[in-house]
Amino acid sequence: MTIYLIGSLKNKEIPAIGVQLRALGYDAFDDWFAPGPEADDFWKKYEESRGRTYAEALKGHAAKHIYEFDKFHLDRADIGLLIMPAGKSAHMELGYMTGSKKPTFVLMDKPDRWDVMYQFASGIFFSMAEALEYFKDRAKVLKEIRKLKRKKRKNHKNKSKPA
Repeated sequence: MTIYLIGSLKNKEIPAIGVQLRALGYDAFDDWFAPGPEADDFWKKYEESRGRTYAEALKGHAAKHIYEFDKFHLDRADIGLLIMPAGKSAHMELGYMTGSKKPTFVLMDKPDRWDVMYQFASGIFFSMAEALEYFKDRAKVLKEIRKLKRKKRKNHKNKSKPA
């Protein structure tokens, strides 16, 4: 079972969290972390040095390649785990996985500012210990995945029926 670790290139905790989930028997995907904390900044500087706007850079080969790499692994993953703090891209990835009817979870410290929209996620953990306790029970995780797959099939059938 694959858990896609969603987060920031600047979050140094990502690899350690991956190690802990792999120790429980999961395929924790965090390979996107390898380019390092300044990868996005370097890409921006490079594209600007070429005279490209942000919109033009998004159509470039580097951006397309990175996007397809991430999307491939988001699609093959069974579960998404957003590790806070994280930025816009991470929240887009969480939304994509949630919209794909995959179980998604958020790992954060207790926030100063509350946000109701995290209810889109299947669950929220306020410590790594809490997350590990949940993921130790693989039967519970599989049940959540099956529930969401049934819901996805039901929604698909309802859309297929003529009105």
